Amino acid sequence: MGMVYAEITLSNAGDLMNVRRGIIKDSEVREMTLTTVVDTGAWTLAINEKIRQELGLEIADRRSSKLANGESHTYGMTEAVRVQWKNRNTICQAMVLPDSSEVLLGAIPLEGMDLVVDPLKEELVGAHGEEAIYRI
Repeated sequence: MGMVYAEITLSNAGDLMNVRRGIIKDSEVREMTLTTVVDTGAWTLAINEKIRQELGLEIADRRSSKLANGESHTYGMTEAVRVQWKNRNTICQAMVLPDSSEVLLGAIPLEGMDLVVDPLKEELVGAHGEEAIYRI
């Protein structure tokens, strides 16, 4: 199986909450659409510092993580970011990899959106069909 890419939209979840509260307008929500590498070996969403700043996400926590090359580092974890793929979305934290040129879509947001990788088609698909099924 080759690399799998997906187009997603990232939004500042705090901004979305402020729209619902009437504090800001829809047009003020900080969001961006970008192409990401689907990485089932990564545990969460990974973004770079530039994206973190553009979305206005604060660092809420720090966590140690091991990279694919075996190196361990401590990285900043953002406050909540909304991840949307087609008709599905979820909220998660993003790990900030300062010098990364690629965004990684890992296991937590994939699970949150009920998505899996189809190895034959090399694309994301709904784990339970076209419509999202959310377990409660």
